[in-house]
Amino acid sequence: MDPVTSDLLSIVVPLYNEQDNVVLLTKKIHEALPGYHFEIIYVDDFSTDDTRKRIDQMQDQSVQLIHLKKNYGQSLALAAGIDVAQGRYIITMDGDLQNDPTDIPMMLDQAVNHGFDLVTGIRQKRQDSWVKTIPSKIANFLVRRVTKLDIKDNGCALKVFDKDIAKDLNLYGEMHRFITLLAFLEGAQIKQVPVKHHARHAGTSKYGLERVFKVIADMMLLLFIRKYFQRPIHLFGIFGVLLMILGGIANIYLLVIKLSGEQIGDRPLLTLAMMLILAGIQLFTIGIVMELLIRTYYESQQKRPYRIKKISKGGQVQ
Repeated sequence: MDPVTSDLLSIVVPLYNEQDNVVLLTKKIHEALPGYHFEIIYVDDFSTDDTRKRIDQMQDQSVQLIHLKKNYGQSLALAAGIDVAQGRYIITMDGDLQNDPTDIPMMLDQAVNHGFDLVTGIRQKRQDSWVKTIPSKIANFLVRRVTKLDIKDNGCALKVFDKDIAKDLNLYGEMHRFITLLAFLEGAQIKQVPVKHHARHAGTSKYGLERVFKVIADMMLLLFIRKYFQRPIHLFGIFGVLLMILGGIANIYLLVIKLSGEQIGDRPLLTLAMMLILAGIQLFTIGIVMELLIRTYYESQQKRPYRIKKISKGGQVQ
């Protein structure tokens, strides 16, 4: 099959203790992409085995190796690789040989010929133990229900990005789990395609049941970013005003009681009413401060709170 594009491809692969996989993975990538112009960017996340040594011994001119100074985690390893990538299309995958490089041409066809900004895989017949599949299914269910984005397999690492989308992702923390959602928030047109999945060739998995709790925590942060990042006053201001109203109602009630001749100084409701008003003022003030910070962020970074896909004039794309 002829290559679907002559543009440079950047294949970004985070690695951590994959000494027994990396050489075979490199061979499989070369076999899967004959005729393509590509670079392989391995990001070594401070492996404690001979992963870096095995890569150096290959002396493959298409391979770049990024040495991280300490173990930062998969998200920042991905971010480092994407920052270095020069390709028109950026492909991400795991280094454990569970993703199949032969799926890349099919995914590229969707990105190049059908205009999708992100093509993400849906792993078919997963070859994982229940320790990985159960947390993954729970995480996928939670993401779909909470975000209303129907992505069937958020955990599939095999993805093809348009360069502009990938470079704007701003990965940090453990956000690689939500990389598809982050791309969606950047305005990406997303296509899901079935891909092959293999059992791990060598080494041990780095995932476990604790992943579910991390997913929930990260998802709460993403929900805030999705709904309120550009207008935090809509969250903090509304709650602040609500608390002030409740405190005001309580104070009016106490004022009526006071005017009727009863003592209110020893009533817990008085303390609660004042605390509600003060808390409301604080939340409203936080909302204003965050609004100013967000505006400062966009202005200092020379960023705009929108994304333009393309501009055409007279029917011609400029």
